[in-house]
Amino acid sequence: MTQPKFPNAVEWPTLAMIGAMYGAWIVTTTATWPLWFSIPILAIILAFHSSLTHEVLHGHPTPWQPLNTALIRPGLGLAIPYGRFRDSHLAHHRDEILTDPYDDPETNFLDPAVWAGLPGLVKRLLRFNNTLLGRILLGPLIGTSLFYRGDLKAIAQGNRTVRNSWLAHGVALVPVVLWLASVTTLPIWAYLLAAYSGLSLIKIRTFLEHRAHRAARARTVVVEDRGPLAFLFLNNNFHVVHHMHTAAAWYKLPTLYFARPDYYLRRNDGYRYASYREVFKAYFVKTKDPVPHPLRDASPAPDRATSATPLRPVDAVLHPTPIAPQPLVKPDT
Repeated sequence: MTQPKFPNAVEWPTLAMIGAMYGAWIVTTTATWPLWFSIPILAIILAFHSSLTHEVLHGHPTPWQPLNTALIRPGLGLAIPYGRFRDSHLAHHRDEILTDPYDDPETNFLDPAVWAGLPGLVKRLLRFNNTLLGRILLGPLIGTSLFYRGDLKAIAQGNRTVRNSWLAHGVALVPVVLWLASVTTLPIWAYLLAAYSGLSLIKIRTFLEHRAHRAARARTVVVEDRGPLAFLFLNNNFHVVHHMHTAAAWYKLPTLYFARPDYYLRRNDGYRYASYREVFKAYFVKTKDPVPHPLRDASPAPDRATSATPLRPVDAVLHPTPIAPQPLVKPDT
């Protein structure tokens, strides 16, 4: 697992954003605004909380990680324990396993052999989930359902790390639940809808962050956006820069990229979009990728619980060294 590198000094812009996020959450949950207004505002705040959590798990904003964790620990978003987010995301930062159906915890690809055995209705839902509209509407439900199923299985098998993360999450939810129950008059359904919508906003960022490619270095995108969504995502749209410089704070990513855009685009083989407007235009109702991983064959899937030899990363299976760029397989429609 990649370990976070801590800054040598306090990163005040990030601390300011954390304070502003909590202030906005308190104001919005106690205001007497109409629900049609407060729910979207809360969704934005909760998505921003997720972006700040991502900064914290990478070692920001102070040199003291227990303090960093404490700053973001309250479970405002309800759904995902901080410890599970941290562990799975840091495991995802092993670039050699990006998009692997088994080894990358954040992949949306399936083993072709698994895909072949799915019912037709499930296949249609997963294809829809590979459009941006589908990822916004269904992505949080599909993603958290699979995540919960995996964690329940791990806990049943005696995984104490996963169990303890969920126990800590229960504690982190206590102040949030007490606040919502005793201070605010916001209906619980409204907060749940805001939490789901916050996850939907984050799905816009993660929708095409990584592609199937024979070269691991070319799997990570850059979206050259500097607008509201880029700020909401704390510039993680400059994703190839983040993967190459995981210790760089969010406010440094655009400067790093625009100082040497040709370097990063050579690195990721031109996997680039000019803006999120371009992404919406291209993929709002159109699939970007197939659900079965296009660089894996359809041989029978191994039993990952009993196999002594786990599947190797895609690069190792197909070619030991980077090769000339290959186009993606045309998505299923």
